[in-house]
Amino acid sequence: QVQLVESGGGLVQAGGSLRLSCAASGRTISHYAMAWFRQPPGKEREFVAGITWTALTSYSDSVKGRFTISRDNAKNTVYLQIDSLGPEDTAVYYCAARALLVMTTVDRWTYWGQGTQVTVSS
Repeated sequence: QVQLVESGGGLVQAGGSLRLSCAASGRTISHYAMAWFRQPPGKEREFVAGITWTALTSYSDSVKGRFTISRDNAKNTVYLQIDSLGPEDTAVYYCAARALLVMTTVDRWTYWGQGTQVTVSS
């Protein structure tokens, strides 16, 4: 079992930045694919960014160039650097883990955190 705990969310003005963290416990995540999803108010959960165990990254088109996913296997932690925030980025951000490949569909992921709220004011 892998437990995931997100942190770093908050209220930020448009144009600002945040760094989200996802701390894993229970098992080393060094050979897991990791990802960030988000769920805006009233909408479905959507893929934001993923990183393989070899550190290959992928992003949704809506965040490419503004978001950066990274991992520190020594700390069993994954990060999401979010820059140039806009009101459309307001959402609960979730960390997820699965074996092998990064997948963009929600139901392919095995482990989930409880989420951290990001609110962007205009």
